[in-house]
Amino acid sequence: MPAYTHEIGHGTPTVTVLLQPEEKQLSLPRPKTARQLLTALGLAEETALVARHGELLTPDRHIWPNDTILVRKVASSG
Repeated sequence: MPAYTHEIGHGTPTVTVLLQPEEKQLSLPRPKTARQLLTALGLAEETALVARHGELLTPDRHIWPNDTILVRKVASSG
């Protein structure tokens, strides 16, 4: 999967987000933390997993410019 890393607006750093299970790829202005990313996507922390390069990120972990982040929505089947 190619990582599309471009700038939005006037040099605003971006991140690439692969949203699953929809398999939707988004380019967003860079949030500073995984928590801010979930908020920007309208997701609660307990409803999604955030990962970078196969490593799960806790909500306080930093996200860097041009990162490619996986956000996997999870739901209880119970």
